[in-house]
Amino acid sequence: MRTDVIGRVSFANCDPLFHGLDPKWKVLPAPPSWLTGHLLRGECLIAPIPMADLARNADTLCAIDSIGIASDGGVGSVLLFGDCPVEEMRDIAVPTDSSTSRTLLPWLLSERGFRPRLIEMGPNLESMLERCDGALLIGDRAIHHAHLQPDLVRMDLGDEWLDITDMPMVFGVFCARQDADTTAVSCAISDLEGALSRFENEPLFRQEVIARSAKVTRFSVGRMETYFGSEVRNRLTPKDRASMQRFATDVCGLEGEVPWWVDNQSEPVNRRNAAS
Repeated sequence: MRTDVIGRVSFANCDPLFHGLDPKWKVLPAPPSWLTGHLLRGECLIAPIPMADLARNADTLCAIDSIGIASDGGVGSVLLFGDCPVEEMRDIAVPTDSSTSRTLLPWLLSERGFRPRLIEMGPNLESMLERCDGALLIGDRAIHHAHLQPDLVRMDLGDEWLDITDMPMVFGVFCARQDADTTAVSCAISDLEGALSRFENEPLFRQEVIARSAKVTRFSVGRMETYFGSEVRNRLTPKDRASMQRFATDVCGLEGEVPWWVDNQSEPVNRRNAAS
């Protein structure tokens, strides 16, 4: 198992965690659902994977409860597009590069009494909408098309989750294998949290991260300031952990508790049990 590689989502949403990271770490960028495979095969030490994949692999993986990819409502980068209202959509194209959003969308729609057919396709909005009434996109592609075609945005999944559950939404959670080297995992968490703390507390460092994100994505600095300021965040809270448990239980059908990583222990334990 690699102990010097950290996986990251190949979108801007992880930039505050990885900008200026110690070069001792090799970074493995990949689409969210691909990272799950890399982690399960031991090709990276930790990685932010879809919440749905954690629920499906709860016997092998455990969640790090301090960092992830979350929103307190509209996330701006997990969006349903369409030429017609959601209630008129007979079929929706869903991307092959995500797991959480493809699992979350039908649950959200069923809560509203809608059950359109889902069709897996590559994440190309034009071809998706040529074939289907709706199209789900995530990450930088979603931000890009929302900017170019705002009238096509029909739902922000983060906003919809908040509306239904009154909870924040955790789209990606950093995970480790349950048999991972505890010292290495703790070191990786500490370094990522250190980068995030600089982003949160050092204005010049924050500006540097945002400027670089804007350059790489070709979005404006203002758009990235909004994205990191009021849409996506990487610091998780106790309310996020409660939301993750509800998602795992209600949406993914996980029986029992989400397995949590606990520092200095050889096995993951549930936080509730650890505190009792």
